Amino acid sequence: MEMNTLEAVSGIRIDGGRLWNSLMELARIGATDKGGVCRLALSDLDRQGRDLVCAWARELGCSVRVDAIGNIFMRRPGLDDALPAVMTGSHIDTQPTGGKFDGNYGVLAGLEVLRTLHQRGIATEAPLEVVVWTNEEGSRFVPVMMGSGVYAGAFTLEHALAARDRDGVSVDEALRTIGYAGPEPAAPRPAAAYFEAHIEQGPILEDRGITIGAVQGALGQRWYDITVTGQEAHAGPTPMELRRDALLVASKLVVEVNQIALEHAPHGRGTVGCIDSFPNSRNVIPGRVALTVDLRAADDATLDSMAAALARACDELAEPGRFQVERKEVVYFPPQPFEPRLVQAIRDGARTLGLDSLDVISGAGHDAVYMARVAPTAMIFVPCKDGISHNEIEDAQPEHLEAGCNVLLHAMLRCCGRIQLAEEGAQ
Repeated sequence: MEMNTLEAVSGIRIDGGRLWNSLMELARIGATDKGGVCRLALSDLDRQGRDLVCAWARELGCSVRVDAIGNIFMRRPGLDDALPAVMTGSHIDTQPTGGKFDGNYGVLAGLEVLRTLHQRGIATEAPLEVVVWTNEEGSRFVPVMMGSGVYAGAFTLEHALAARDRDGVSVDEALRTIGYAGPEPAAPRPAAAYFEAHIEQGPILEDRGITIGAVQGALGQRWYDITVTGQEAHAGPTPMELRRDALLVASKLVVEVNQIALEHAPHGRGTVGCIDSFPNSRNVIPGRVALTVDLRAADDATLDSMAAALARACDELAEPGRFQVERKEVVYFPPQPFEPRLVQAIRDGARTLGLDSLDVISGAGHDAVYMARVAPTAMIFVPCKDGISHNEIEDAQPEHLEAGCNVLLHAMLRCCGRIQLAEEGAQ
């Protein structure tokens, strides 16, 4: 049968109502009273969600394989099935107070692409795969982005399988209990491309009134544990000028972290997320304060500059004999640029649909960050209401989800080689 060009499928659209219904059906598994979802990784609810998604894939004639860390690969064969696959996916595990769309949208958008091609009788030269990654959230097991991390070689399978939850259950035990300890090696196969559709989890697209974010990469991260030590003393008898108030010094550092980020705009981020004051008593001057610092930037040069500024601030706040400021780096994620060719495919897909797109940077970690180490990768963002995620009130407009899925469809078609249409053609 004649092979057709991209122009012949430019009018193809996914079924937005079907995508929405799939999202709502999956959201019933682990639904919370406040309208969110609690479906922790490798729980029985996660098993139910996995079973449902796999059943939907098998209805389309897809093969389903599971690797040793529980990642699921749902494959639609290509006309030349030996070619590297064009992949898409995300995760379906959630935060304890998670929403309906974080991760879930990326998996079900990929499934909707396969459903649309199946319904239209459209064949692609390269095979297509939709992936469900294990334990992206890290709510139950650490490290986060576990399945994609093992797959990409960021850490070993043995390290991940040995991780335990608060009840002492290991990843290995949990995988076996839910029946998703797969026989396939947890190692990358050749891939032509990997796309991940996701709600933005931030406010930029909604604020700009733009539906599609073409994600150029993910911010690098440096995390620090900082301890400020002064001396606790009675709040009444100790004059202000003679105090060694560790919390006062720590508060100055909080302001410095904010200023460092502002001075490294537009993508600099600085956050003090945790503060632990000792002895935490109403009438005692704090003698020790532990705090966390999260620095993020789009490139290593900027991130290094921010880290140096933090070091200077800590040194300047320390006073021999009065205050110690100890700083320890505990996490480093390098900035991860995405494949420019795939980012352009997203822009082109949006243009085909008559949609504006905005180049953005992901401030959060995603499975795509690890996938970018082993395959050409890019992400598609769509707005979420008020930029809120990791919250039961997380919400997104059906038309935005539909638009992002249509962009995913056309971006994937741009990467899968020849396209063969059914006799009735693409209407």
